[in-house]
Amino acid sequence: MPIYEYRCEACGHELESIQRMSDAPLLECPVCGKPALKKQISAAGFRLAGGGWYETDFKKDNKRNIAGEPAAKPAAKSSDTKSSDTKPVASA
Repeated sequence: MPIYEYRCEACGHELESIQRMSDAPLLECPVCGKPALKKQISAAGFRLAGGGWYETDFKKDNKRNIAGEPAAKPAAKSSDTKSSDTKPVASA
């Protein structure tokens, strides 16, 4: 069952609740008693790591995304190399 985060708009109290997806959202704050609880949006608390289907089936060019491996750095462009598309500017 997922863990939902709530915040009371009246008093600012924050709480977590384990609920079924089909359960109605909580409304009443356990601290102030007002019906002002709102669900918060949060990130999932897990990361898929290793060599499972999620690692191999959705990658292109045999790239992998494994924790602990350094991210690929983009190639730096040389500033002193002129491109072949550049035309000299004509003086007026």
